[in-house]
Amino acid sequence: MMTQLNNEQLKELVAWMFDKSVDTDIDSQARTHRKQLLDGQGISHVREIAAIEGIELTSQHLGVVESLRDYYLEIGEAISGRDLENMLNETFTGHGGRKYLWQLFPGGPVTQGLRLAGLPIPPHCGDRGFGTVR
Repeated sequence: MMTQLNNEQLKELVAWMFDKSVDTDIDSQARTHRKQLLDGQGISHVREIAAIEGIELTSQHLGVVESLRDYYLEIGEAISGRDLENMLNETFTGHGGRKYLWQLFPGGPVTQGLRLAGLPIPPHCGDRGFGTVR
């Protein structure tokens, strides 16, 4: 016995099937996974880490955090801290570049910024040139 679907039921079925479709593109899957990780860490996470780090969070800090999150979403984990440092310097050149970033993040714009953003820190970032101060 076959059941006939009306137009509304058919639309709902198609929408349900579309939501359940499998994404077979590996790059798209990786981006979706990164997006889900970022969605789980909102502004409350950034505020919590900033308080622990002793940073009075401003919109300038959030701008850097957003840049780091955008980089992570589009590219994935950074291979080196230098890549992130150069990206941040380019992005914030109009504000003063590295000097501006170091004023915002005295613990280092790359390392401290990534901690606030809730992102993985690239290997070998223990050097002052890569955004950490000892």
